[in-house]
Amino acid sequence: MATYLIVDTLLDKPELYEEYKLKAKPLVEHYGGEYLARGGQLTLRETDLWSPTRMVLVRFPDADSANRFYDSAEYQAILPISRQSARRTMIMLEGV
Repeated sequence: MATYLIVDTLLDKPELYEEYKLKAKPLVEHYGGEYLARGGQLTLRETDLWSPTRMVLVRFPDADSANRFYDSAEYQAILPISRQSARRTMIMLEGV
């Protein structure tokens, strides 16, 4: 079953975040992930529980692939760049 990585990002240091994006993309792809949306136009329809800012949506073939990506030594090595440049909420959602 496909697993979707859903990330809401509030950029504090956009220039530094660009470095994270350049390093993260090949890792996502290495673990079978495909970017479906990355910071595109956002239209809010209902915001009772959450008001997203900048969304990223990545589809992985399965939960194991998504977890191997996130837990990999390579991704953990670049994660501090993201934490220094942005605040995020990230979820993994199984779907079709």
